[in-house]
Amino acid sequence: MAAPAQPGHYDELRGSSALPDDNGADAAMAPAWRQFFSHPGTQNLADLNRRQASLEQQIRDNGVSYNVYADSNNPQRPWSLDLFPLIVQADEWRQIEAGVLQRVRLLENILHDVYGAQELLRDGLLPAALVQGHPGYLRTLHGIPPVGGNRLQVCAFDLARGPDGRWAVAAQRTQAPSGLGYALENRLSISRLFPQAFESLQVQRLASSYRALIDGLRSMSPAGADAHIAMLTPGPYNETYFEQAYLTRYLGITLVQGNDLTVRDNRLFLRTLRGLEPVDVLIKRVDDAWCDPLELRSDSSLGVPGLLQTLRSGNLLMANMPGSAFLESVGLLGFMPKLSRRLLNEELLLPSWPTWWCGEHAALQAATSHLAQCAIKPTYTGSALHGQFAGLQCSALDAHERAAWLERLHQSGEEFTLQQERPLSQMPTWDAQSKPPRIVPREVMLRVFALTDGAQSWRVLPGGLGRIVSTQDSVLSLQRGGSSADVWVRVDAERGHKVDRTTLLNKRITPATVAQYRRVVTSRAAENLFWLGRYTERSENSLRLARLTLSTLGSAGQSCLPLAKWLGSLAASCSLVPADVPSPLLARRVFARALVAGLGNPDSTASVGFNLRSLRQVASSIRERLSQEHWGLILRTEQQFMKHCADLVDGNYATLDVLRVLDSVSPNLAAMTGEQTDRMTRDDGWRLLSIGRQVERLDFLGMALARAFESGAVAESAGFEAVLALFDSTITFHAQYQRSRDVAALLELLVMSRENPRSLGWVVQTLRGRLTKLARDADDSLLALTPDPNQWALAQLCDDEGPLPALTQLLERCTGATWRVSDGISLRYFTHTHESSRSLGA
Repeated sequence: MAAPAQPGHYDELRGSSALPDDNGADAAMAPAWRQFFSHPGTQNLADLNRRQASLEQQIRDNGVSYNVYADSNNPQRPWSLDLFPLIVQADEWRQIEAGVLQRVRLLENILHDVYGAQELLRDGLLPAALVQGHPGYLRTLHGIPPVGGNRLQVCAFDLARGPDGRWAVAAQRTQAPSGLGYALENRLSISRLFPQAFESLQVQRLASSYRALIDGLRSMSPAGADAHIAMLTPGPYNETYFEQAYLTRYLGITLVQGNDLTVRDNRLFLRTLRGLEPVDVLIKRVDDAWCDPLELRSDSSLGVPGLLQTLRSGNLLMANMPGSAFLESVGLLGFMPKLSRRLLNEELLLPSWPTWWCGEHAALQAATSHLAQCAIKPTYTGSALHGQFAGLQCSALDAHERAAWLERLHQSGEEFTLQQERPLSQMPTWDAQSKPPRIVPREVMLRVFALTDGAQSWRVLPGGLGRIVSTQDSVLSLQRGGSSADVWVRVDAERGHKVDRTTLLNKRITPATVAQYRRVVTSRAAENLFWLGRYTERSENSLRLARLTLSTLGSAGQSCLPLAKWLGSLAASCSLVPADVPSPLLARRVFARALVAGLGNPDSTASVGFNLRSLRQVASSIRERLSQEHWGLILRTEQQFMKHCADLVDGNYATLDVLRVLDSVSPNLAAMTGEQTDRMTRDDGWRLLSIGRQVERLDFLGMALARAFESGAVAESAGFEAVLALFDSTITFHAQYQRSRDVAALLELLVMSRENPRSLGWVVQTLRGRLTKLARDADDSLLALTPDPNQWALAQLCDDEGPLPALTQLLERCTGATWRVSDGISLRYFTHTHESSRSLGA
């Protein structure tokens, strides 16, 4: 059924090392794999293809993504998950579990010594160059005890199985280990595809370990069971942002960025719409150096000023505590056996891959004697103080290149670490693209996780993340491509163990606890929602104005000079054309071509393309609050519009071609409005989204109407109709007033009406209503910034002939109010400057 592993590799499917004379079909499968393939849905190739297609569709629908650095053309790609899981037997897992628990205890003891007595450095068991010479060692935290007793709460270990079937540690991650969210997503996806096999193989569940992590963090935090837990993310452009958002939803904790947080009186607080809320536990997904711009990297915008001071004060439990980055150096692996004997009085249960740090002469001599079988890796990965390069396989070098590297190793050996190349075990994977589709063996690594469940106590997640290697680069870095696999750890039934059926997906919520599950609206999320509304409205306004201008300049309306003057002035004010472009009164064709050229220009701050791109960027920061349909609609709209605009660049187009491009966007923007109106919860975040829309609409329509009267366009029939079209009110006006051209009727519909959503009266009334609900018990200073439509009188607006001064004054108040309200909202809800009178520390 499946080809054997390549000679020299351990064959996961058959449970043995592949030999040169393996014939594939005759080799017996391991019992667990035979049981897996005995279930319906695993035997028919056509059915496996259908399941593969279903899996890929599910990943696309869920928006599961990962940023692959090596792929410059499409860095954001769907998460790659293989159809088959990696099956680990119970006896094998016992060995892995014991070895990982020993390793995390060892790492904790190393940190305790390095940030304490430093006996390991004094006795020469740890080279100072790998600790104090490593930029990840934080001298500022020496002597600071960890809150809760642990410096490490989450650790990841990358394991590889050699040809002898034994697992070994190839790397360890302690700063901000990734993969917990992807491991959970993989499990949910694959177990649903093969439910019968999953049950019959008695695969251990994951939920109890995630619950133990959260319970353990709460028990160790200063606030105890009531602790507010948050996860610090670098933001939506981080390669693992999806899993961070996914994991926080699953665990019921808050996802935050650095600018969501502030330090006051040596405590960490979360900025929310309702003020500052204390944070007691912070799960860190930002590398140490970027956590605090006051004490670490001053150019960091990812961290929180004063964060390290909260640690010194004992007011915050951070998982993991900063300062462990030096443990991730591959050069440290070769010292672990001696460290284990010294600190634990134990031999390592889980060996390391053969590793030599070239900063030691003896190690350098031992490693370079068989350089061709080694990989060269940087000792100080990610350090700005040391030369950086992507690791490389020496087997790929020719004799000249190998000699050059030998010389380099002897000159600056401390910069490099050699790790022996070993054939990785190979697991069965499904290749749906081959003709015919078939099962093929591919190399795999295993990432396992140690999670704290209390002070100086850890457990190993019974599963993990299978990393299917696609290229040699994938062996060197998990960020350079490849695929993933779910990891099925079988229950040790012989010892009486049973499947733990704990679940976090169906939590029991009672009337007494329901309030605990209400989503916190952070100031950052609120600001992004506010701008999501503004950019949605700006996109609609710029699109409608561009379409009206182009269709008018190319039609009979071009003979109406006041109309051309109005549209030209409005387009220039809205930056749809550069400031130096002549008015359409002087050069109609030049003006039109400049407008078309700027439609898709992402650098023009008011173009349709710029607004759509800004809309997408803001939406990416709050994807967890948007439906998948809403997010997909935003992506497709921008991509399709920019593609169509690129086809217009050469100038070989007709006005109708451009209008068709603009027309194709209108339904998508209308659908976005529907998503925001009908498919989002009416919480304070949504109110700010709506306020953002109303602020933009009030400013744009107020300015447009003022310029229409100023230019005299309203006095002309074509201008009158153009004003109605820009306000999207043509049908309503003619249904109500037939063919009237009276200014009173126009102002009644576009200014006074409380039923027309494009009327200034409706917009101001809606804006005031949203502000009132947002303010609740707060003062109504923002409400006082807006004009009160109850005080408007149509007779007064139409009282004078000519320039209508009352109307002009009202429109000026409306447009001026938009910026005052915007600034007031920012100060009150986003920056909390009214609460910033205190310093970072007492």
